[in-house]
Amino acid sequence: MWPESRQKSPKQFLPLVGNKSLFQLNWEALRLKFKAEEIFLQTNAEQAEIAKKQVPEILTENVFIEPEMRNQGPATGFAAASLIKKGFGDEAFMLVQADVMRKPEDKFIEMIEVVGGLAETGTDYITGGISPVNIVRGVDYLVKGELVREEKGVKVFRVADYIDRSEEEKIKQFMGTDKLLIHANHTTMTPNNLMAMYKKYRMDWYEPLMNIVNGGDVPSEYAKMPKAGIEEVTKQVYLGGEALVAELPFEWIDFGTWESVVNYELRTRLPDVQVKNYELKNGIEIEAKNNYVRSKKYTALIGVEDLIVVETDDALLICKKDKTGKVGEVVDQLKAENKVELL
Repeated sequence: MWPESRQKSPKQFLPLVGNKSLFQLNWEALRLKFKAEEIFLQTNAEQAEIAKKQVPEILTENVFIEPEMRNQGPATGFAAASLIKKGFGDEAFMLVQADVMRKPEDKFIEMIEVVGGLAETGTDYITGGISPVNIVRGVDYLVKGELVREEKGVKVFRVADYIDRSEEEKIKQFMGTDKLLIHANHTTMTPNNLMAMYKKYRMDWYEPLMNIVNGGDVPSEYAKMPKAGIEEVTKQVYLGGEALVAELPFEWIDFGTWESVVNYELRTRLPDVQVKNYELKNGIEIEAKNNYVRSKKYTALIGVEDLIVVETDDALLICKKDKTGKVGEVVDQLKAENKVELL
């Protein structure tokens, strides 16, 4: 989401749709059921300050600071270890990504209630999944097994198989069978059960995490854990029949490109979802159409179409809508040129 998304202002803190950030929207959704003291935030020190400015009711004692980036595997374990230290080892918790939108919020809350109950009465690893309309590349898939529970419109299945994103032929075999789900996170377990899972499959994560639980120095213990995704554990759990997947009863919207923002705004603001034109709010278009502009300046567009224009104080992005997936290449080039002020 460059140039708006930067290291010091990642996309979850941006008002991509409306006037509130994705972080604020997710906080408000959780507050429909939970008190502020029941919600915990895990991030780095810099982003924790941004979060507390956007949501002042976040409790300082409920913020877990990761000393460094070591990927999702160690980070998930750190969340569990931190909750155990606070005495919540046997209470279910869910990891809620703050950089996606969930609509409608009440369906999200109902899912939390259902899978939370399962987590506190069993030892299975629980995650979320989305039924795909077509093949989505760059994501992993789960195959639904037996229906374990159906409650409040939430269906939870035993995971029958795991399909890596690279296994395209296998994905095609299941496409259209009503058995395939895109893996969509929402890790849910009790902290003690998650730690037991790590003990079984990743002792090199488990031991430093238990040292943290027992009062060890967080930065030094955290640094001992090898960097890796949680898939290092969950792949084995899925294939071992030790996992459940809840088919998400709400819309899970991941804003990965500027085109995805445009598509969402068109779909939600216009009565006809087939309408492609986007109204320029602060400017004029002459013989131009289907352009999207985010700029404080009055903008005039002449003779162009299907453009994305995003301006910040120090950078300007102009690209075709169907090329916004290449914005990451701009960031790569900025890194190569050591233009840290633009990252």
